[in-house]
Amino acid sequence: MIVAIHSAALLGIDAYTIRLEVDFARQGMPAFSMVGLAEGAVRESKERVFSALRNTGLRLSPGRITVNFAPADRRKEGSGYDLPLALALLAAAEIIPPNALDGWYAAGELSLSGEVRPIPGALPLALCAREAGARGILVPAGNGAEASVVEGLPVHPVSHLAEAVDHVTGEKPIPALEPDLAGLFDGDRLAPGFSADFSEVKGQEHAKRAVEIAAAGGHNLLFLGPPGSGKTMLAQRIPTVLPPLSFEEALEVTKIYSVAGRLPPGEALVTQRPFRSPHHTISDAGLVGGGVYPRPGEVSLSHRGVLFLDELPEFKKQVLEVLRQPLEDGYVTISRAAISLTYPAGLMLVAAMNPCPCGYLTHPKHPCTCGGAQIQRYRSRLSGPLLDRIDLHVEVPAVDYEDLRPGNRGADSATMRQRIDAARAIQRERYAEDGIYTNAGLSGRLLEKHCVLDESEHEFLGQAVRRLGLSARAYTRVLRIARSIADLEGAERIATAHLAEAINYRGLDRQGAI
Repeated sequence: MIVAIHSAALLGIDAYTIRLEVDFARQGMPAFSMVGLAEGAVRESKERVFSALRNTGLRLSPGRITVNFAPADRRKEGSGYDLPLALALLAAAEIIPPNALDGWYAAGELSLSGEVRPIPGALPLALCAREAGARGILVPAGNGAEASVVEGLPVHPVSHLAEAVDHVTGEKPIPALEPDLAGLFDGDRLAPGFSADFSEVKGQEHAKRAVEIAAAGGHNLLFLGPPGSGKTMLAQRIPTVLPPLSFEEALEVTKIYSVAGRLPPGEALVTQRPFRSPHHTISDAGLVGGGVYPRPGEVSLSHRGVLFLDELPEFKKQVLEVLRQPLEDGYVTISRAAISLTYPAGLMLVAAMNPCPCGYLTHPKHPCTCGGAQIQRYRSRLSGPLLDRIDLHVEVPAVDYEDLRPGNRGADSATMRQRIDAARAIQRERYAEDGIYTNAGLSGRLLEKHCVLDESEHEFLGQAVRRLGLSARAYTRVLRIARSIADLEGAERIATAHLAEAINYRGLDRQGAI
C-alpha cells in the first residue's frame, strides 16, 4: 500500500512542501530503500524511526519498504523527517488508518525511545503549511510556540510519537496552541543583557548625538578614538535606544533565528532587536553565511538590529570586504554549485577602531609611538569602498577628568529613545507606501522625492562635495543623515544647518581633505 504525508524543507529562510511517500509491500524479500536525494541525517532516520516504533510498542511486519521524497530532484537534509516517516510507515502497514494522514503536515526528530525533539526552521515550515492549505501541522513541543504565531493554521505540539499516533487517529486529539501575540510585545522593551544606560557614559555628548542620529535613521556608524574613551560602551548601549520590533519585523528576525537553530526552545518570537558582536577572528563564511550546508551568518543574525565590530582593523581584510555588498543591498546571496540562497541583511553596522596601532595618535597626553608608515598600513586595512558605506565617522576623544566625576550625568537612554521613536514614527508614515522602514533605505527617486533642497542648500552642499572630494555614494549618505537630523527636529524640509551637521559626521572624508 502507498500512503503519503506532507512535510517541508528549508530553502534560505523560506520553506517548500515535501511529499513523503511510502510503499509497503509484503511480497518479496524484506528490504528498505530511500530515494529522492536524501542525505546524511535523512538516511540515518531509518535507524531512529524503527527503534522509536519498537520502543513505543508499534512493530512493523516484514516487507519491502520504499520511501520517496518528492520533489526528487532537490536535496533533503536534516532530522525533521523522522516524525512524518514514522507516521507514514504506520499508515502504509495499516497499523493506523491510511486516510488518517490526509491534509496533515508533520516535522520532528525522533529519539530512540520515541520522544519528539525540536528542529530548526519550524516557523518557515508552518508558514509553508498554511500557504498550502494544510489541515494542521504536528511539530515538536519545543517548537510549538514559534509555529503557533502563524495565524490560520492549527498547530499541535507533540512530545512523543505515541501522542502523534493518538492524535491523527482521533483517539486523543491534541488541542491546537493559541498564541498570545499581544502579550509577546507587552513586556519590558529591554532584555536583561541590555540593562545598561547611556547615562553611564561620562562625557561624549557629541558621540551620543551621533548615536541618536544613527538610530533615528538606521545609519551605519564608526567610532574613532584612543583606548578607554568609551567607544565600546557607546556601542553596547545602542540597543537601549532603538525602537521595538514591529510584528512584521519580529517575524522576519524569528525566521532567521529559527533556520539557524538559534531560537531558544519554547520561545515564540524574537521581540528584541538583535545585537551581535563577533570576535575579529571570524571567517568570511561566519560573517555573511555559508558552509557545506549554508546557514545564515552574523550579518543575517543582525537583521533589523545591530552588528558591532570592535577593533575593526583587526578583522581580516578579506572578511571586511565581503560586507560591502550586504551593506549596500540589504541581503546576502550565497551561491554554491547545486544551490543559491538569499538571506536578509538589513542591519545597522556599528564599528570601533583606534586611530593608530598604539591607539594614542589623537590623545592629548599620551605620545604616539607609531611611525607614519605604520599608521598608513593600519588604516589601509579598511578600504575606501568599505568606509564609503559607513554613514557617520565619529571621533571619540579621551574623556576629561571633570566629566568622570560623580554626579555628571548626560543624556539617558529613555530621553534619547523618546526622540528616536518620534523620528521613526515620522519615517513610518512617510514611507508607508515606499517599501522601506528608515532613511537609510533612501535611494534613487525616493531620495529625490524626500530630500528636496533649495538653491542655497544645493550651493552649500556642492561646495562641500567639491572641497572634500566626496563620492556619489558619500553625497547620498550626507543627504540621508541630514534627513534624519531634520526628522529629529520635526522639520519637514532639510535646511543648511542639517547639511552642515551631516557633513561634520563624515570625519574621515574631512581628514582626507586637510
